[in-house]
Formats: sequence, structure tokens, C-alpha cells
Amino acid sequence: MPVDYYSVLGVERDASEADIKRAYRGLARKFHPDVAEDKSMAEVRFKEINEAYEILSDPQKRQQYDRFGTVANGAGPAPGGFGGFSSGEGISDIFDMFFGGARGGAQQRPAGPQRGSDLRYDLQITLEDAFAGVEREISYSHLGQCATCSGSGAKPGTLVTRCDRCGGTGAMRSVRQTPLGQFVTQTTCTKCGGEGTFIPTPCETCRGRGRVERARTLTVKIPAGVDDGSRIRVSGSGEGGTRGGPPGDLYVYLAIAPHHSFRRDGTDLYVDVPIGFAQAALGATLEIETLDGPAPLSIGPGTQTGATFRVRGKGMPTVRGSSRGDLLATVHVTVPTKLTRRGRELLEEYAAIESEHADDRTFFDRVKDAFRPE
Repeated sequence: MPVDYYSVLGVERDASEADIKRAYRGLARKFHPDVAEDKSMAEVRFKEINEAYEILSDPQKRQQYDRFGTVANGAGPAPGGFGGFSSGEGISDIFDMFFGGARGGAQQRPAGPQRGSDLRYDLQITLEDAFAGVEREISYSHLGQCATCSGSGAKPGTLVTRCDRCGGTGAMRSVRQTPLGQFVTQTTCTKCGGEGTFIPTPCETCRGRGRVERARTLTVKIPAGVDDGSRIRVSGSGEGGTRGGPPGDLYVYLAIAPHHSFRRDGTDLYVDVPIGFAQAALGATLEIETLDGPAPLSIGPGTQTGATFRVRGKGMPTVRGSSRGDLLATVHVTVPTKLTRRGRELLEEYAAIESEHADDRTFFDRVKDAFRPE
């Protein structure tokens, strides 16, 4: 009686190639003899699944099966293995599922020189430092190349030899015979730890590691215009390499401390400027502070609190280039908490004049009320 391969995989007859593959992988994981509890049942079911997948994953075989209900050349698994999987996917799928995608499961380490790891150093600077550029001295610990053995790990005058247990591959290979064929697995060599090499006489300074921990101090040049989160690469100042490999790099990450007056947005700076109501009403030319000294700020008559004025070219410089951002000054009208007698008289006189020309309460009406004795 013909086998319904679609039912074996649990898919519809119009299932796509992706659906068939997805169903196959799920069933193969479930019924693989190495993981199933009922070994005998799993072996039979596993063969059915692979047979169905062999037919339905091959467009020509699937077309012939859909038309005639069978395949002329047979569909059973090939002797001693998993059968003829289409596109070379079947056997690799099995290895992917049970051995992490590597035919043998052990990752072989390269035996040659290896570059050292990169390091990170976090450095906080002020906004003034970011504006002008600065040089900072930093200190940190790292694994540096051993000067005694030049990073080889072997005692001077001796050699690093190839591991005699794994033959220099860094992995041990084993073959397991199963009813479904041979399974070849690899494990990391226990003698060399996957390195492929062995040090008969380790260096006495680094004990065969090729690196020793060292304290290091260096000067980092911070260019003008850097922003919060910027990083500076110091080539060759990271961890030392192994087996004579080159060192890694040091990355200095910058954090800019909050400023008491200025706020930053890209290359623009923002600042709040207090002014008196007389200056707001009459207009004035003020002198405000910037990161590179005082600068004039002109405000027109009738300026309202919250108005913002742009002072061009007084912001942050760009890291690459000669341009600069702007300074945006927001003015806030302040009301004095104390008035002299003469000041009160003048203010009340002005408020009286204002009241003659306005039906509504003016700003100075509210100011006069604020200072009226209770």
C-alpha cells in the first residue's frame, strides 16, 4: 500500500518547501534514536520521516509522487546511512540539530599567533574640556606580552611542540556505530585544551601563558568638539596577543559631565539669561558668558520672558572642520524682591500712567500689587 508521505510529515499536499523542511526538522529532533525514550519505535519512525523528506524535498520526485503515488526508483533510505537527501541538506540538517552545526561538535582553535583583546576605558571630562580639547593621563591594568618569552609561553631556549595526543588539530575524533550508520564526533583535546600545541617547559615568568598583568599609564589626546559617548581608539594599547600575536586596541569612551550653565545639543549650546523688567521693556545690550569669554547680546524693546536669541558662532566646534555651532540664549524677566523707596515711587508713577491708557491690568499693575503693603 502506498505511503502517504504528507501524513508522515504532518503537512498538507500544497505545503511549501519551507513548511516541509520545518516539519521534517521538528520530527527529526523528536524521533532521533539518540534522544527518544523508545529506541525501537523511534528508529522505525525516524526512517519513515527521512524517507518522506527525501521524496517531498526533491521537486522532481515530489512531482512524480503526486502524479503516480510512488517514485519509480524507490524511496527507501540508502544502505548504511540516511538515504539520498536532496540538495545535500538531509545529513547536514541532522548534524546541525544534534552537533551545533559543526560536523563533530568541537571548535578547533587556530594554532598560530592570536591578536589580543580590545579594552575599554571610561573617562569623564568637562564641557570646557570638550570645547577646547585636552590631553589626559590615564592608568589601567592589562595583560601585556611577557618580555621573557616574547609571548610564546615557552622557557627561553625551548620550543613549543605540536600536541602528540591530537596531532596538532586541537580536537579528539571518535566514531560511533549506530543502526542508522556511523556518527563521527569531535571533542576538545584534553591535553592541549584545543590549542594544537604543547609547551614542555613553560616560561617561569608567565607560567606558559605568554602574558603577564601589567599597570600602564599613557596620555590620551582628546580633540575639541567631542560629544558625550564619543570614543577614541588607541592602537596597540589593549591586551597582549598570545603565541606572539599582536596586541589589541584600547577604546576610551568619553562622558561629558553636566554643566552648571550650558546645555548642549549637537554643536549648539543653550543658556538661560536673567534680565530686569526695565531691560525687557526698554531694550538693552547685555554681556553674557560663553565658553570662550564674554559676548554681547542685544535685546529689543518689549522683549517678553522666554524669548530666545541666537548668538552665531558661539557654540561647540566640530571635531573635523573649522565650523562652530551657535549659542541660543533664552531670557527670563526677573522681578526684584526688594525695592528702594525711590524705586517704588517711580514704579507706582509709571503704573498710574499705564492705567490711564489701558482698560486691562498691565504688567506693571501686577508688579505694583506685588509690592503693595498688606
